Amino acid sequence: MVQVVLPNDANPLGYILGGTVMHLIDIAGAIASHRHARTRVVTASVDELQFLHPIKVGDLIILKAHVTCTFTTSMEVQVDVFSEEAITGRRQKTSRAFLTFVAIDDHGVRTAVPPLLLDTDEQRQVASEAQLRRKERLERRAASRN
Repeated sequence: MVQVVLPNDANPLGYILGGTVMHLIDIAGAIASHRHARTRVVTASVDELQFLHPIKVGDLIILKAHVTCTFTTSMEVQVDVFSEEAITGRRQKTSRAFLTFVAIDDHGVRTAVPPLLLDTDEQRQVASEAQLRRKERLERRAASRN
C-alpha cells in the first residue's frame, strides 16, 4: 500500500499521527491475510509495533505486508512501513509490526486457513520465529485471564 501523508493525517509538528500509522498497518495486514485465506478476517492482536522514524506531511508512506506463518484458524502477518521523501525519493524504514488475524465465516465462526507454503530457508526461519511469538502471546493471554 502506498499513500501520501496529508495535513489531516498529521500532528502539529507536521508528522503523521501514530494512530494513523497503526490504522494503515491494520488495513495492510488485513489485506494480506484476506488474500491468503480468501475469507473474512478479524484482527486478534498486534505485537512489537515500533516507531523508528517520523514521516512528514507530503512524503509517501509505504506498507509492505506478508503472511509469515499460519496456524489452524489464525495467521501472523508482518507489516513493514517505510517513508519516501517526495522530492528526493529517499526511503527509510519507519516501523514494523506483527499482527495476528483470525479467519471467520459468514456467521463469525472461526474457520480453517490454508497452510503457508515455505519455499526458502529464510521463510522457514521467519515462520519458526512466528511460532515463538505465538507461544509468548498465548502465555500472556492466559496470564491476563488469571
